[in-house]
Amino acid sequence: MTDTAYDRIRVVVVDDHAVMRAGVIALLANEPTIEIVGEASDGREGVALVKRLAPEVALLDLRMPVLDGVAATTEIVALPVATRVLILTTYDTDMEIERAVEAGAVGYLLKDTTREQLADAIRSAARGETVLAPKVAERLVARMRRPEPVVLTAREREVLKAVADGLSNAEIGRRLVIGEATVKTHLLRVFAKLDVSDRTRAVVVALERGLLARS
Repeated sequence: MTDTAYDRIRVVVVDDHAVMRAGVIALLANEPTIEIVGEASDGREGVALVKRLAPEVALLDLRMPVLDGVAATTEIVALPVATRVLILTTYDTDMEIERAVEAGAVGYLLKDTTREQLADAIRSAARGETVLAPKVAERLVARMRRPEPVVLTAREREVLKAVADGLSNAEIGRRLVIGEATVKTHLLRVFAKLDVSDRTRAVVVALERGLLARS
């Protein structure tokens, strides 16, 4: 008995490239804990295969005819089976990764993965663990660390432009035909969005980020 609670992890391979399918199957042929029980050439066939065989893991390509990997993942996850979906693809863009994960895939690997990495990923996926290729993990971490883009409203930009022009709150109010209290409210919102505490720093940061046109 393996640490996945299965004698052998049954896997189906779904990829529209016959050579790639054959390569993956050959790669895993000598893994004692993994058994390839079926293969399919498009997402629709893959879903039908999973429905019929209920394997522990479905290894899916991302871009396939008839039904792509994301759509197939969505359908597989909705089936009354305990199959985990593991994406194996050449695409590593943020959009592709997010779509696959949102659809319910437990893992995302790239096709330069080694045999050992692939086998370990399948075992982890069978346990319901999240599996990400190192490059994919790096992209996700970098994206999480990337600050969210700051968006100023048209009025906030007008107020900040007036600040950059050297106007006081009262003068800004007269220029924009709004009350001085409203000017202060807009400025406080700008400070919060830019994570600053004074007018000068707000202008400097806005200019650095391209949120305010230089005079």
